[in-house]
Amino acid sequence: MKTSDFYYDLPEELIAQHPLEPRNSSRMLSVDRESGACEHLHFYDLTKLLRAGDLLVLNDSRVLPARLYGEKEGTGSFVEFLLLSQHGDKTWEIICRPGKKCKPGARFSFGNGRLVAEVLEVKEDGNRIVKFECEGNFYTALEDVGQMPLPPYITEKLADKERYQTVYSRELGSAAAPTAGLHFTSDMLDEIRQMGVNIAYVTLHVGLGTFRPVKEDDILKHHMHTEHFMLPKETADLINQTKVNGGRVISVGTTSCRTLESAAQRCGEILTECEGDTDIFIYPGYTFKVINGLITNFHLPESTLIMLVSAFMGYENTMNAYRIAVEEKYRFFSFGDSMCILP
Repeated sequence: MKTSDFYYDLPEELIAQHPLEPRNSSRMLSVDRESGACEHLHFYDLTKLLRAGDLLVLNDSRVLPARLYGEKEGTGSFVEFLLLSQHGDKTWEIICRPGKKCKPGARFSFGNGRLVAEVLEVKEDGNRIVKFECEGNFYTALEDVGQMPLPPYITEKLADKERYQTVYSRELGSAAAPTAGLHFTSDMLDEIRQMGVNIAYVTLHVGLGTFRPVKEDDILKHHMHTEHFMLPKETADLINQTKVNGGRVISVGTTSCRTLESAAQRCGEILTECEGDTDIFIYPGYTFKVINGLITNFHLPESTLIMLVSAFMGYENTMNAYRIAVEEKYRFFSFGDSMCILP
């Protein structure tokens, strides 16, 4: 298939610029995985679609306030850093701009010296390896100085940092939010548990490569970014038990999906506790080994994420659902509405 096969026309006014309140008041397009039949609901209606014995799998990764604005030591000129991944104690791979200022040996100050960074290396792809210095705990300093790394299509300033975190986030390490989970409230999760639906957690630290466009026309030539994931023993056991009992394993978000499918590649049919890096690329033709259902937001045209959704419920069903969502003026992308795909 070609990348252009996954294009759809999206009016700019449908790109959500801010989250709705309360979280679960967003709209939800319910789609039958086999037939593609669509029903218009709200996220709080999810309880009507779940049943006792189902298992929801959520990604508990927490977003780093990874965007830093500062100045170059000696010149005072402006610089912006975006943290991507940790390579050691206070050593990070970053994107910086303007790049011409970020040469090896250059030093930068953030928050009036609360954080100081020195460029160690320029990588082939233009990313930098930098070493930070600070007094006290690095993450405390980052929380004080950093800002949330909202995607470039969101131009409004976020009033509350926590609205770009899920209510269950706990493992710090993502450069972007696992946005399918932003719709849940704590009360709604309690209600779901009381229904007899189990809830389990995985961790996948979301990298910005998630948002990078597919530049190859032949999707098979696209190289995925690598992300770190963890599948705890408790979650693996719950998945195995759910399948034995005939329940549905429902992934909340493409990040949880990629974690589970990556684990299955390592473990086989019976999942066990595992951790590692994954660059799994799921596109039409892929056979899913773990999940039966998927809750996800609406993704960018020609992205690897819309390809994953197409692999899960079929290309025609996916493009038709997106056409309907545009016609019905659903809100798109990170702060937008959601889609629930179940058998």
